[in-house]
Amino acid sequence: MSGFIQNAWYVAAWAHEVPADGLFARTVIGEPLLLYRTASDEVVALEDRCCHRQAPLSRGRKEGDCVRCGYHGLKFDRHGICVEVPGMEAVPPKACVRSFPVVVHNKWIFVWMGDSTKADPALLPDTFSNDHPEWRYLPGYLHYETPYELIADNLLDFSHLSYVHAATLGGSEQIAQIRPKVERIERGIHVQRWVPNVPPPAYYQPLWDYGGLVDRWIEYEFILPATLLMHSGASPAGAARDDNRTGIRFHSCQALTPESAHSTHYFFQESHHATQGDAGTTQGLYEGLLAAFEEDRQMITAQWRSMSLKPDVPMLPLHMDAALTLFRRLVMQVLVEESNCKDSA
Repeated sequence: MSGFIQNAWYVAAWAHEVPADGLFARTVIGEPLLLYRTASDEVVALEDRCCHRQAPLSRGRKEGDCVRCGYHGLKFDRHGICVEVPGMEAVPPKACVRSFPVVVHNKWIFVWMGDSTKADPALLPDTFSNDHPEWRYLPGYLHYETPYELIADNLLDFSHLSYVHAATLGGSEQIAQIRPKVERIERGIHVQRWVPNVPPPAYYQPLWDYGGLVDRWIEYEFILPATLLMHSGASPAGAARDDNRTGIRFHSCQALTPESAHSTHYFFQESHHATQGDAGTTQGLYEGLLAAFEEDRQMITAQWRSMSLKPDVPMLPLHMDAALTLFRRLVMQVLVEESNCKDSA
């Protein structure tokens, strides 16, 4: 079984990426999408492929709430229905392109790639810190020339912080020594890791230049199709952790959207609490995060190149693979269920 989950909300863009008056193209799970805004600022998602000669509609132009193909001039409304063919009095009934359910939710533009009748907003992830006055961040995006599964594996096993991010997010080999608590939840995996009496990582310095040992926590949900929602932070070693988690605290939202079988869009942010730091702090944290995520990209890209040389060489499962193994099983389960539904339809 291979392929992508269809009936799920995928992040197609940050809201600021789609202009008020223009066209924006992005490929999601192998489907070329055209995104644009109507006069009332609603986001439209259409198949970026004219039904006539399959030219990308994104190479055309907006006309009101419609889009005109830049090749032969067919004009499509926001629902993907062709409303004009130059030189023809009547538009053929089959002249249309697929439209996709789309929701702007906490500054991420989500597109439902499967059966539109199953597009349930209740399945949108709780990305509260993307648009909340108590949290500050800068939006991030990276493009990977690797399968999304390898990036998901990386996010589901934070023992790599000790080594890939020794000088950035890690700062201690003790992280790799601690076995996290891993639990299956509805549509995902819940992971908790408590790391006591360790030096604070360099990443904290723009916000919290603490010189002593700290107790760190990392707690997150990784939910279908591939979204991480994480609370993390630290307190002075031995300090009580109250409900507000004193010391330093972050909330991170990260989403992996497959572009193709071998390439991935990576949307991310890590917020700090608005009561801590200022705009300069936010910029410093973003630069540190970007440096760390580039460390990930370099490692995973090298991993993918190595795997591509001998695709049949198996990986050796170890204890730190517990969360990623559970998540891959969950993905496989959903793929099988979707395939069975398709076969029985």
